[in-house]
Amino acid sequence: MAFPRHRPRRLRSTPAMRRLVAQTTLEPRHLVLPMFVADGIDEPREIASMPGVCQHTRDSLRRAAADAVSAGVGGLMLFGVPKNEDKDAYGSAGTDPDGILNVALRDLDADLGDATVLMADTCLDEFTDHGHCGVVDERGRVDNDTTNRRYVELAVSQADSGAHVVGPSGMMDGQVAAIRDGLDAAGHTDTAILAYAAKFASGFYGPFRDAVDSSLQGDRRTYQQEPGNAREALHEVRLDLDEGADMVMVKPAMAYLDVLRAAADISPVPVAAYQVSGEYSMISAAAANGWIDGPTVALETLTGIRRAGANIVLTYWAADVAGWLT
Repeated sequence: MAFPRHRPRRLRSTPAMRRLVAQTTLEPRHLVLPMFVADGIDEPREIASMPGVCQHTRDSLRRAAADAVSAGVGGLMLFGVPKNEDKDAYGSAGTDPDGILNVALRDLDADLGDATVLMADTCLDEFTDHGHCGVVDERGRVDNDTTNRRYVELAVSQADSGAHVVGPSGMMDGQVAAIRDGLDAAGHTDTAILAYAAKFASGFYGPFRDAVDSSLQGDRRTYQQEPGNAREALHEVRLDLDEGADMVMVKPAMAYLDVLRAAADISPVPVAAYQVSGEYSMISAAAANGWIDGPTVALETLTGIRRAGANIVLTYWAADVAGWLT
């Protein structure tokens, strides 16, 4: 039997050959580790729906962050979990200089400085007693412009505390422009904005709400995007780019790879994707049951997200991946 001159298997013959010709690579520097720090706990608290992920104390956060950075992880995204009694309608704990998120940012800034990219979630949902991402009006609707003013205050307080990057994730219209103006006016002209430009109203967020002790009743469909609307997602991306976003993000990642690819095709700035809690948890659960090999599938999904166009991937496996790839 005659074989064609071009035999693709020649380029798969050894690990070294496969590494040489790899079109898409996955390296620790591409990854950002989301981390949770909680007020009022004495020991790290495991999140039952996210095996291997915990709410950190300030001290355990510092140790885990240092380990991740030493392993080569590209950045850290920090979420604060206040005490329930500190939540209110305006998310005041988020802008309190002594609130858990701002204190933890200062801890990591003191420990790590510019050795990593320190990011902060710039949203109100963790800090409000109603669990929404913004300020709710008398009719129970999230008020867009009032919320943007709170986002500016959040972003400035986070930059004051050492964040290199703020991440507005509430999907308010005009949030990027408002935050850019506020940061610049406060002297934080070098603080970057990672805009959650296409954040969908997804069922994959369930475990995250456990992680931040969410108080949400109802849903966020009036401000997060409808899952079927790809054109709208790209419109949102373009708006955030026009408003001055330094990076844009698609969230979740795995069910929206088409949107990620399209965003990467039009974006002149780096594109991120968030492999969210539900994506992490379903793979972890299948691995725990022996149905799949967890590390193999985690690496395969992350490579797929990179192949679809993500320069940066937020994933709860970031530190583990750094170890698997060494």
